[in-house]
Amino acid sequence: QVQLVESGGGLVQAGGSLRLSCAASGRTFSYYAMGWFRQAPGKEREFVAAIDWTGSSTFYASSVKGRFTIARNNANNTAYLQMNSLKPEDTAVYYCARGSRFGGGSSTAGNYDYWGQGTQVTVSS
Repeated sequence: QVQLVESGGGLVQAGGSLRLSCAASGRTFSYYAMGWFRQAPGKEREFVAAIDWTGSSTFYASSVKGRFTIARNNANNTAYLQMNSLKPEDTAVYYCARGSRFGGGSSTAGNYDYWGQGTQVTVSS
């Protein structure tokens, strides 16, 4: 059983930064693509960013491109989401998820099999 645990959320002013972490259990973290999604109150879960299993390929939702950076450290089984220039519309619960084995990232939630419990990010104006 794989467990994903997010951390690093909090309250920040607009224009500020946060770094989210996603710690994964198990020995096979490095074999899988990883993704970040978010869900704001009253809205559907939406794709934020994804990284392939090697860490060499990333892609982003247009709403965060140029402000957010996804990364991974396979040595310590952790994925990261660096969020800069935060806006009030970035307020949401952020989730990390495990994607395909030896695969690239995906923007489709159905392509992810394990999810973390989420971490709240609140951006004040």
